[in-house]
Amino acid sequence: MSTLHAILFAIMQGISELFPVSSLGHGVVLPDLLHWGLNRQDPSFLAFMVTLHLGTALALLIYFHRDWLDLIGGFVRAGGRPVNPESRLVWLLIGGTIPAGLLGLLLEKKLRGLFGSTTLVLAVLIVNGIILIAGDMLRHNGRGRTLDELSFFGALKIGLVQALALIPGISRSGVTLIAGLHEGLSYAASARFAFLLATPIIGAAGVLEVPKLLQHGSQISIGLALGCGLLSGVFAYLSTWVLMRYFNKHEIQALRPFGWYCIGLGLLGLLLRLL
Repeated sequence: MSTLHAILFAIMQGISELFPVSSLGHGVVLPDLLHWGLNRQDPSFLAFMVTLHLGTALALLIYFHRDWLDLIGGFVRAGGRPVNPESRLVWLLIGGTIPAGLLGLLLEKKLRGLFGSTTLVLAVLIVNGIILIAGDMLRHNGRGRTLDELSFFGALKIGLVQALALIPGISRSGVTLIAGLHEGLSYAASARFAFLLATPIIGAAGVLEVPKLLQHGSQISIGLALGCGLLSGVFAYLSTWVLMRYFNKHEIQALRPFGWYCIGLGLLGLLLRLL
């Protein structure tokens, strides 16, 4: 991977990780369509992508640092019991993290094989777009609930849906947002929960994968990888800033533009592969 490609990859990752358009899908599709000639089967490729994810996790921690300080403080004051809103939300996040974490560990090797098929990822991107549009249309009418009203079972369901993002082409933020909406949350509350939920799972993936980058540093130097991780974090922070304001202002049809984008990119990619 050239330095220019690594930098462009980092920018793309920072934007697409939090926008509901699938960063993994874009990480497979765009380099292939642009003929970058990346070896996605090299062990360092996934490790490099996860290094970019670490930048995203850092950006989320910085953006929501006050939330995390309040959550940790409330959890400590409650002695770990869900007796205040902050401690209760910590337990909701733990419950939402468990399904994706377990499934990721169990299915990691099988899911790695999906990175090799651009055609499959393009098809899944179209499915992601349909999910966003259909989920937005079929959301519960009783919208506007806050996270204080989310049940533990509801958080567990959102976490289970989040596990779909292990498939390249399915957006983590997109499916968790849809799941939150169908638990009756507002767009803003669902987005906040989705972004808070993404932080531990992305961070944990980085802890597991970065050592592999150190071991298999064949495509990119460690210094460039870390620099790209920071660049990805900058764009992830800007993306979070934009999206939180967007979802605060839009309480209807907010996910449909992203859905149509995914469908359009998927169809265009499939068409180009046929020509």
